[in-house]
Amino acid sequence: MSQAATRRVIFQPATYRRLQRGVNKLVDAIRPTLGPRPRLVAVNRLLEGKMPEMLDNGGTIAKRIERLADPDEDMGAQLVRDMLWRLQDQVGDGTATAAVLFGSVYNQGIHYLAAGGNAMHLRDYLGKGLQMVMDQLSGMTVQVSGKEQLARIAESLCYDPALSRLLGEIFDIVGAYGRLEIREGRGRDLEREYVEGMYWEWGLYSRDMIADLSRYRTEFDDAAILISDLEIDEPQQLYPALEMALRAGIPRLVIVAGRLSARAIGFLLSNRQPDRFQLMAVKTPGWDTSQKAAALEDMAILTGGRPFLKAAGETFAHVTPENLGRARRAFADLRTFGIVGGKGNPRLLRQHIGHLRSAFNQSDDTVVREALLKRVGMLLGGAATLWIGAATELEIAARKEMAERTAASVRAAMMEGVVPGGGVALLACQPALQQALARSEDADERGAYRTLIKALAEPFRTLVSNAGYDASEAMTEVRMAGPGYGFDVTVGRAL
Repeated sequence: MSQAATRRVIFQPATYRRLQRGVNKLVDAIRPTLGPRPRLVAVNRLLEGKMPEMLDNGGTIAKRIERLADPDEDMGAQLVRDMLWRLQDQVGDGTATAAVLFGSVYNQGIHYLAAGGNAMHLRDYLGKGLQMVMDQLSGMTVQVSGKEQLARIAESLCYDPALSRLLGEIFDIVGAYGRLEIREGRGRDLEREYVEGMYWEWGLYSRDMIADLSRYRTEFDDAAILISDLEIDEPQQLYPALEMALRAGIPRLVIVAGRLSARAIGFLLSNRQPDRFQLMAVKTPGWDTSQKAAALEDMAILTGGRPFLKAAGETFAHVTPENLGRARRAFADLRTFGIVGGKGNPRLLRQHIGHLRSAFNQSDDTVVREALLKRVGMLLGGAATLWIGAATELEIAARKEMAERTAASVRAAMMEGVVPGGGVALLACQPALQQALARSEDADERGAYRTLIKALAEPFRTLVSNAGYDASEAMTEVRMAGPGYGFDVTVGRAL
């Protein structure tokens, strides 16, 4: 017989203190990484038979500290860990700043409650104060564009000039919503490749459909596209589509289908006429029903075609030339299928992209956001691949991870703008809270504003201390210099 696990029940104030220890352990592990001159954090991997991992990214450190020995402390650490994971997934950067802010607010809050403060009132007023901070930051936000500006933002995050220059160039070309794939290269150098139009990683049904053996792909100019997710088992199911195309004088036809049997593929190959009727068949993009539905919707709107859907019980029996999508060029190989210059209704395409962008901005689900971002990028017609090179496989993996984080942050900067760095933007939010503090007569409200005012200075202090300077002296120097000044830790003075 198995015994049920023993449950421990702990009450206040012990819960506060134990959770606080867990919060502080994780925050203190990440704190040294804040700033342009961070100190590295070593993660022991001896049990895996590997050398220690040297890290300078708060989100990655939080992922590596999977569990603390004390279960109560681990609950506190989990509060920080989950927040940082979500932040890194959505934005790519800012995890160390967030950890330092969280630790300061949490510790001050515990101290305030121990002195008799009201937890619920404090929480409400912290939310009110946070909105003031957000409003102040919004007023400081400036938009960024151009490869030079984007490269500077990238270099402030990854300290890799060559990588930063390439990311600046890529995002200047493909845009904030552009599709970017970052892959491990085989050499030491960084390389990039641009793809015009949109493409899916689902290609031809047969290598016998490849027309250009030198490039191992097929391209059709002025292509007609029959869009579907139908499963074709018998050649007879294709008769209406091919007869319609021949009658209409369509010289180049792409058939998109969910499945083609060997007999159906053979039938299509035997009906090609190089000088009169060119034909290729590609797989419906997507692993599951929802992915396929999204791909068919995008393809139809981009090309002006009508999708034939298996779920609706449809066939090709009554297909007409008006049902076909059109594109200036279609291309495919065994792995990909792409469209350049889709001839769908531009107004409908703009509306569709607008709906996808709105859904992206409203979602906080990382998987959903990534899928929507990919769709918008494809529909806008810009895509790039960045190949990451370095001396060793370990260096390539580390550089690739850095490139992914930096790319996410540059993309977020293009979408939402940037504020002054180095903790200066947060310091500039303090006067609004100080004014609200002077007007307030409620003890809990005043406590919340004091908590936020102190917390907003913590990233600046930490950044300066990590660079080896006295934080109080740097703070005094910045305040005496006036608005718009920050502390440049690379030269050790206010600028």
